[in-house]
Amino acid sequence: MYKRALVPLDGSPLAEGIIPFLLRIAGPLDMSIRLVRVLEPVSHAVGDGMRPSLIADPETRRREAEEYLATTAASLRARGVDVSWEVRNGRPDEEIVDAARASGADLIAMSTHGRSGLGRLLFGSVAEQVLRHAEVPVFLMRQTESRLRADGGEVRAPNAAP
Repeated sequence: MYKRALVPLDGSPLAEGIIPFLLRIAGPLDMSIRLVRVLEPVSHAVGDGMRPSLIADPETRRREAEEYLATTAASLRARGVDVSWEVRNGRPDEEIVDAARASGADLIAMSTHGRSGLGRLLFGSVAEQVLRHAEVPVFLMRQTESRLRADGGEVRAPNAAP
């Protein structure tokens, strides 16, 4: 049975949709949870005639990610879950697979954002890439904004303040 689950979060309620499911199974399975947040490098092209745009300082982004995970972990601990967390930098799919390997996870549990068609083509699917490259089972829970609203949740963009 699964004892160590890696849970990737991007700061959005859609990604957090996996947490209620994990709360139901973590206790009975004596499962520990490792939360991971991956910060993608920010690429910025500046050319003549372009307006300068503000890019969050990497240290500020990291600090915000750490605060988010620490708060989420504290909430899970208060419910009796053994939880740890880490912030990584790089491509989300690669870092999630690497984090699972490094932490000894025997399961990756994550929500998918429910993109299909053009949205999936344009944005890709981190979940799909994780599924293709993970060395351990991947549990995917499809979350959509309409499902989140039906469950009484708030829909906000990733990295938005809670």
